This record gives sequence, structure tokens and C-alpha cells, in this order.
Amino acid sequence: MPSIAILGASNNRNKYGNRAVRAYRDSGWTVYPIHPSEKVIEGIPVKATIREVPSPVDRASLYLPPHIGITVLADIAAVGAQELWVNPGSGSDELIAKAESLGLNVIEACSLIAAR
Repeated sequence: MPSIAILGASNNRNKYGNRAVRAYRDSGWTVYPIHPSEKVIEGIPVKATIREVPSPVDRASLYLPPHIGITVLADIAAVGAQELWVNPGSGSDELIAKAESLGLNVIEACSLIAAR
């Protein structure tokens, strides 16, 4: 079963960080919601950081503002994420350049399209 870490997961069902949790869960993926203060999202236990996720993870999906997302790139690389999906609004030229310098396979697109 493939796995995904969703950074910026949310309990707000109107946010894409929640929609992604549901879409990947419903498609049979092992989902790791990442949020520093939530405990459970959509019935799934939440990890405070991606470093708490069993390595390697197949995919990481970024739903964070670029100035926060850039601070977690080294952690994403450390867990061996095979792909980093940078969702609309989460990327910047600086973030993409840093992710690529860390050897991450960056995909700039909405990860919801790849949930099936």
C-alpha cells in the first residue's frame, strides 16, 4: 500500500489539507496527516512532524505557505520521500530551488489529482 505524508493537514473539511487526507485514505493509501497541534484528523492519528513517519514515505504533499514549507524540506528529504508535491499556493522559486538542491523529486501540481 503506498504512503503519503500530508503536511498542512487540517480538521477543516473545506481546506485542501483535509480534502487530501480524505481522498488518499479513500483511495487506499496509508495516510500520515502532519500538523503540530492536531491529534486526530478524519479518524487518523496525526504526527507533529514528518520525522515521526515511518521511512521511507512514497509521497509528501505540501499544503503550507512557502515561508513555512521551506523550513520542513530537509525533514521531507530525511524520511526518503520519493515525490514532493507542491500544491498551488505552497510553492515559491526559493522553495523549489531548495527542494531540488536536497535531491527531492518536485512535482508542482495539486496532489488531489494523483490520489486515485
